[in-house]
Amino acid sequence: MECSTDKKKKIIIAVDGFSSCGKSTFAKSIAARLGYIFIDTGAMYRAVTLYAIECGAIRSGMVDADRVVALLEDIAIDFRFNPVRGASDIYVNGELVEGKIRTIEVSNLVSAVSSIPEVRSKLVAMQQRMGRDKGVVMDGRDIGTVVFPDAELKIFMTADPMVRARRRYDELTAKGEKVSLEEIARNVASRDRADQTRKVSPLRKADDALVLDNSCMSVEEQMEWLNEKLSRLGVA
Repeated sequence: MECSTDKKKKIIIAVDGFSSCGKSTFAKSIAARLGYIFIDTGAMYRAVTLYAIECGAIRSGMVDADRVVALLEDIAIDFRFNPVRGASDIYVNGELVEGKIRTIEVSNLVSAVSSIPEVRSKLVAMQQRMGRDKGVVMDGRDIGTVVFPDAELKIFMTADPMVRARRRYDELTAKGEKVSLEEIARNVASRDRADQTRKVSPLRKADDALVLDNSCMSVEEQMEWLNEKLSRLGVA
């Protein structure tokens, strides 16, 4: 009797790029399309930032790096599937923080926290453990360059800064937050500078990454683009 070998090839898909490019939405769609696990690494850095704020390691916008590092041993981060949303929610020490990490306050501070070497070292190790069995889609800033440099498919997402600012503005105002488009645009520009110039794991396109500029693309059009790339890899 012959054993079936018709098992689909599993790979690691790394989705990197600028803030507010829709990386998480795109990555979630990829994971749903393939039946893969989705890991939002940006949410992990936001969770550490939120915890640092709540524990007093950040005051008046000033980050006490030593105190943040000291808190790392007390932070347990995990993702739990939410059947209502059809996606995973993030928890810190057992507390659901999915909504709390998306505020403008956290957005303004996350780049400074994520630039702390010890923070990146801890979270990169966690991310590598999460993806060791493949079959994962991971989005962030350094997935294809640092976390999984050997990922079989690397995508680098970008979009016009004002398009990204408008997307972020619409997302926050839909949640009832009172913000201005100008404030969001400044935040986007500030995060771009911080992400690209930080000393540890700066945002950059991996040499073998495929660029996806989605300034004028719908999610459906992005998925069409993706399907063509997956077919070339024999994964679709």
